[in-house]
Amino acid sequence: MNPTENDYGLWPMVILNSAFFIFFAFSFFKPQSRRDWRTLGLYSGFIVALFTEMYGFPLTIYFLSGWLTDKFPGVNWLAHDSGHLLEMMFGWRGNPHFGPFHMLSILFIGGGFWLLSASWPVLYRAVQHNELASSGPYARIRHPQYVAFLLVMFGFLLQWPTLITVLMFPVLLIVYVRLARAEEREAAERFGAQWREYASHTPGFIPQLTGLTQGSRK
Repeated sequence: MNPTENDYGLWPMVILNSAFFIFFAFSFFKPQSRRDWRTLGLYSGFIVALFTEMYGFPLTIYFLSGWLTDKFPGVNWLAHDSGHLLEMMFGWRGNPHFGPFHMLSILFIGGGFWLLSASWPVLYRAVQHNELASSGPYARIRHPQYVAFLLVMFGFLLQWPTLITVLMFPVLLIVYVRLARAEEREAAERFGAQWREYASHTPGFIPQLTGLTQGSRK
C-alpha cells in the first residue's frame, strides 16, 4: 500500500453524508415515541460508523491490510475505490460504482427508503383515527418500517462492508425484532380480536409469495 495515495481523512464528507442519510430517514420515519427514536438512533449509529470508515479512517482496510495485500497484490488498498471490498475481491476492475454489488446495493437502499416513505402515511392515519394499520405495506407485512431500515443497512453493507457494520447488523436485526414483538404485544392488548385476525394472515417481516406459500410466515 502506498501511504502517499491515502484517499481518507475526509471528515467533512463523513459529517455531510451521515447527516444527509439520517435526515432522509427522519423525514420519512418521523419518530414520535421513545421506541421510534430508538429505532432511528440505532440506524443512525450504523450510518455514522459506515461513513466514518468510508471517508474518515479505513479501520477495516488497516486491520485486514496484510491479508488483503497478500491475496490481492497490485491493489492500492488506500485508494478510495478499493473500499468497495466485494468488487475488489471478486475481480471487478472497472469503476466500482458500476460493479454488480454496488448496483445491487442501490436496489436495496432505494427499496428500503421507498418502503419507509410508503409506510409512514398509513401508520400516521391509523394513529390519528385510533385504528390498526393494515393497508398499504401493512397489508403485506406487519412491520414494514423495521424491514425498511434493515434493507437500507443491508444495501450499504453490500456497497461498503466494514468489520464494525458487519458486526452491528445482526445485533440491530435482533433489536428490531424485539422492538417489533413489543409493539405486537401492545397492539394485541389494544385491538384484541382485530389484531389476532390481522396477524393470523399477515406475515411479520417477509411477504408471502402469492401461490407459492400458504398460511402466515412469521
